[in-house]
Amino acid sequence: MSQDSDKPTSGEDKLDDPSETRNRAESLDPSEESLRKRVRQRTPSPHGGGSVPSSPPRFVSVEELMETAKGVTNMALAHEIVVNGGFQVKPSHLTEGSLEKRVREIVHKAFWDCLEAQLSEDPPTYDHAIRLLGEIKETLLSFLLPGHSRLRNQINEVLDLELIRQEAENGALDINKVAEFVISMMGTLCAPARDEEIKKLRDITAIVPLFKAIFSVMDLMKIDMANFAVSSIRPHLMQQSVEYERKKFQEFIEKQPNSLDFTQKWLQDAANALVNVEAEASPPCAGAAGLRAPALSPLTVHNQAYLRLLKWDHTRSPFPETMLMDETRFQEMQMDLEQLTGIAAVMLITYNIAGAAISGLPGFAEKLKSSVKVLLTGMHDPSFNASEAFATVGEKICVEVNSCLAQHGFTPFSADRETVLKGQIEAVKNPDNSIRKLIDSRIQTFLMGYLESSHQKSSPVVPGGLVPIQKEMEEIAVKFSRLVNYNKMVFSPYYDKILREIFSEGDHPPATRQLTGQ
Repeated sequence: MSQDSDKPTSGEDKLDDPSETRNRAESLDPSEESLRKRVRQRTPSPHGGGSVPSSPPRFVSVEELMETAKGVTNMALAHEIVVNGGFQVKPSHLTEGSLEKRVREIVHKAFWDCLEAQLSEDPPTYDHAIRLLGEIKETLLSFLLPGHSRLRNQINEVLDLELIRQEAENGALDINKVAEFVISMMGTLCAPARDEEIKKLRDITAIVPLFKAIFSVMDLMKIDMANFAVSSIRPHLMQQSVEYERKKFQEFIEKQPNSLDFTQKWLQDAANALVNVEAEASPPCAGAAGLRAPALSPLTVHNQAYLRLLKWDHTRSPFPETMLMDETRFQEMQMDLEQLTGIAAVMLITYNIAGAAISGLPGFAEKLKSSVKVLLTGMHDPSFNASEAFATVGEKICVEVNSCLAQHGFTPFSADRETVLKGQIEAVKNPDNSIRKLIDSRIQTFLMGYLESSHQKSSPVVPGGLVPIQKEMEEIAVKFSRLVNYNKMVFSPYYDKILREIFSEGDHPPATRQLTGQ
């Protein structure tokens, strides 16, 4: 099942009409001073550690907790299917050497040994074989769709267990012929990806190994059928899961006091950051020349809050409650973006120093990118040595560039030029490196543009310096946008309430109803 690479364009994902967003932003101008005051009032004291105040806990019964846990589990599964376009059911694999694996192996061996012994008797006994044929029959019938009447009749006719039992008692059962029918029916019902496995079944002549292989392939077919069902229900699940998740979350917060504290702090911190940016961008006095940041709006604050999740310190700051099911996804995107930032910075430095000699050479940029990506793999592992890794990247880049220059008739780098290139690449290890910060800023701009244009069919223009990682950036942007849009739809009532409080001005709070496209 391939992951959808298109941007969401459905009406459910639409955030806002641009003119409506602009009108709301303009209507908020008078309240911006009020927002600044509220930001200052709500900013945690540095002496208090920025912690969220808590209320006394409310005791709940074990039954309530179990029911809540069950609801959250179901909600998590529905959420996974909806937001993960590549979601698939996977075969289960028991841990090697585990007790469960050993017990299963012993039980299976005993069963197959018993079947072998029965079929080796003279005359053969078919009790176990008939039981297996009953399981095979039920599995084949489970693969059928309502319109498969002819196939259903064939299976019921050929795998008539009572008739097979009578044939066995009278010594007239041709077990190989029955197996051939089973294999033929499996070939009719299986996905094309299983054709090779079906072909191998036809080469097995011994009955016991054949039955083993049939059940093994049928297990794979069950996985295929489950994944087909997932892809089929996803559009219908999307329609229902918004209300379902919202209902389950409401049940959860009713049992858990202060269950939106971190969500409120998350949105408030985003507002704080935007107010500070605006203050820095505003002219020092009226009429003075200078740039002014865009007017604050609920939509701007909300989108900025999501971008902050891609910079989150998961070891020190609790994740917003409404985003907990997606915390791992945001962590993965965060690590991918940090690696891409390093790759793009190295590529930008290399092409700036090498100049036109290597520009436009087909395949060379991709070759450099692949080399850098391999060397920066595992950069989030505790054992990763950034200085050593980027020094190695510098050495590798110099070798590749010099080889390319020589191949195309250009003069290789001088020792001084190599030293400059290696030094600038190694400096990328520092998070405060100017090139790294430039690339990071452009990545943030691109992702914000993707959110703001999520209701349009056209993608935002890729900023300069990101072209070498354009494909990877667009894949991340699609995942990011899908998560954000779905999360907004589910939790819009909670977000709207919090953002109204942030933007409230006396008895005339700005309208935020259309913030989340509801």
